[in-house]
Amino acid sequence: MDNRYVIIMAGGVGSRFWPLSRRERPKQFLDIVGSGETLIQQTYRRFKSNCPEENIFVVTNSEHVDTVIEQLGIDPKHVLGEPFRRNTAPCLAYATFRILKENPNAIIAVTPADHLIIKEDKFCEAIQNCFAFAKDNDGLITLGIKPDRPETGYGYIQADQKKPVPGHSNLLKVKTFTEKPNIDLAKVFLESGDFYWNSGIFIWNIKSILSAFEKHMPDMFTVFDEGRTLFGTQQEKSFIGKTYAECRSISIDYGIMEKADNVYVMCTDIGWSDLGTWSSLYEHSAVDKNGNSLIRGEIFSYDNERNIFNISPGKIAVIQGLRDYIVVDSENVLLIVSKKEEQNIKLYLEDVKDATKEEYL
Repeated sequence: MDNRYVIIMAGGVGSRFWPLSRRERPKQFLDIVGSGETLIQQTYRRFKSNCPEENIFVVTNSEHVDTVIEQLGIDPKHVLGEPFRRNTAPCLAYATFRILKENPNAIIAVTPADHLIIKEDKFCEAIQNCFAFAKDNDGLITLGIKPDRPETGYGYIQADQKKPVPGHSNLLKVKTFTEKPNIDLAKVFLESGDFYWNSGIFIWNIKSILSAFEKHMPDMFTVFDEGRTLFGTQQEKSFIGKTYAECRSISIDYGIMEKADNVYVMCTDIGWSDLGTWSSLYEHSAVDKNGNSLIRGEIFSYDNERNIFNISPGKIAVIQGLRDYIVVDSENVLLIVSKKEEQNIKLYLEDVKDATKEEYL
C-alpha cells in the first residue's frame, strides 16, 4: 500500500474576490488566472504526480460537494462535506481521522485548494523530500517561501539557520511564527534572510499530527476520537454534524503549529502566491504596454494605466482615464475600487449583504 496521502482544503468563501467569487461558486472553483483550469483542478493535478489519486481527499463545505466531484472526477467517498465553516483545525481533524480509518501509517500533505504555484517541478521535488523526512521522523513540516519583497499580507516563519536537518537539503528547524507584520517589520524580515512566508502547505505523518492534536487541542482530539469507528460508515455524516456543532473555529496554525516544538520548514522558491487579493492576481497576470491586465472580457481602453479589468462575457466595456483601479463586472454586480483601497472590499460586501438580504452574494 502506498502511504502517501493528500488533504485538499476547499472550504473557503473567497470574499476578497467578490463579485467574481460568489457563495455558490467561490474562487477555488473558478479559472481565475485564465489557465483553462480552475484553481482546485490545478491543485489536484499538481499532487497526482506525488500521490496516488485514490489517496487524495478533499474537504469542502457540504453545499459544494457536487461541484468538487464534477470538477475533479474524484471518488465521492473522498469528498468530505463540512456542515459548518470552522476554519482549518476541525477540517484537518476530520480528514485525518477519516484517513486513519483507512491507513494508520499514512504520510499526509495538506494544501489549500486556491493557491498558485508556477514552478511546479520544484514544488513536486520539495513535496517528495518532505514525504521522505516525514516517513521516519516525528515532525510537522511547513513549506516556507523565500520572500522577494517586504509583504505585509502574509504570515512569516523564522528558520533556525544553525539547525539544518542532516541529509535533507533546505529543511530547517523553526524558531518562531509571526502573524502579518507592518511594513517596517516586514523589511527587517526580508533583510535578515532568516524569514520565509508561511504558505499554509504542511506535511507530516499521521501519528505526529494526531499526537499534536491530543497535546495542543485535546478538546478537539477527544470529540473526533469518540467517533473513530464511525468514519467511512453510514454513521459518519450524522456524527460529523454533531461534532462540528461542538468545535470552536480555529486555524491549525494557531491551534498547533505555533505551539509545537517539533516544527520544521522546507525553504523553497516555487513561484507561490495565495492569490488572496486582486492585486496579488495582478502580479501574476499578463499586462499590456500601459500595465493594464485584462483577466476576462472585451474592453476599449483609453488612457488607462496599471488597472485590472474583468468583464462578463457578452458585454463590452469602454473605459477611460483610470489609474490603479480594479474593475470587475460579474453577472449582476459591477465593482470599481481603487487598488489601494481593496482591503475594504470585505467591508463593502457586508454593506451589500445588509442592504440586499444576500441577493448579490
